[in-house]
Amino acid sequence: MSGGVPASGVPAAGDERELPMTANREIVADAFAAWSAGTGSITDIFAEDLRWEIIGRSVAAGLYQPARQFVEEVLKPFEARFTAEDPFRPVLIRGIHEDPTTGTVVVAWNGAGTTTIGTTYTDTVAWFLRMRDGKVVEGTAFFDSIAFNELWQDVPA
Repeated sequence: MSGGVPASGVPAAGDERELPMTANREIVADAFAAWSAGTGSITDIFAEDLRWEIIGRSVAAGLYQPARQFVEEVLKPFEARFTAEDPFRPVLIRGIHEDPTTGTVVVAWNGAGTTTIGTTYTDTVAWFLRMRDGKVVEGTAFFDSIAFNELWQDVPA
């Protein structure tokens, strides 16, 4: 793919390939666009019984279930490390792909935000989101564990 898709969901210049949107892919794309614009939260599409796994060896790696546990133990402390004026949000969607046979939507994206100590945190992330009835029931996350650990250690929540 030449270029990515900005979080707004609009293909980047020079990207002539526009894949047709399936319902799940569109739900995820819309949620990312709202999150990026600050008009919604990615948690809006989480099922209550969500099972979320963070792969790797970061301080947050592990399995979280239900959604409430993931939000309380990972997302809230993560978000608390960023300013209200420039929270961590998607800044570039590299791709959104779906396997319609499994209902899994894969999103590769770049995120950035300003921490409460004035530094910029950036990361490249891949999420595998299994959907059911328009909600994410299972998520698997891959990201830069070293950068995440440094953020967790250096920036108080």
